[in-house]
Amino acid sequence: MAFYTVKDFESLRQALTTAPILLIADFKLPFKLYIDASGDGLGAAIHQVQIINYKPVEGLICFISRKIKPTEARYGSSQMECLSLFCALEKLNYYLEGCVFELTTDFTTVKSLLNMKTPNRHMLRWQIAIQEYRGNMTIVHKDGDIHKNADGLSIWPLPNNIDNPADVPECEP
Repeated sequence: MAFYTVKDFESLRQALTTAPILLIADFKLPFKLYIDASGDGLGAAIHQVQIINYKPVEGLICFISRKIKPTEARYGSSQMECLSLFCALEKLNYYLEGCVFELTTDFTTVKSLLNMKTPNRHMLRWQIAIQEYRGNMTIVHKDGDIHKNADGLSIWPLPNNIDNPADVPECEP
């Protein structure tokens, strides 16, 4: 029985780490960035539609998640979603900087962040940081019931440790 278990694990690992599940980024094509925040953490995933076996397939390029810090736990849902976008853009800037991408979120506040007239200090900092992506970013709202990839990453975030630090200076408000 152990032989089949190891064999099944190896085939699952192979399926999850090769196309069409996990793709290599093609910087000539647009990206799709999915973000979400929950009371436990922040999550983001970059996808891209590529042609595989003559069919368009949306596959995963990269994903990130982290637990929220104690001070962030006091943020409202609007600030949490905007923090999720800010941290995703900071951590994934090597994919997104200068590239066209579609931002998908289940919260409409992210769309209004760019046009806020009198933001608080956190939102103002995030608004300024996001400006460099504004010309290449299209924001799309997707209902929370459909928005599952980044949702799972925020609900069950990776623990904060040396390999996945929460205290990244770029993500500080």
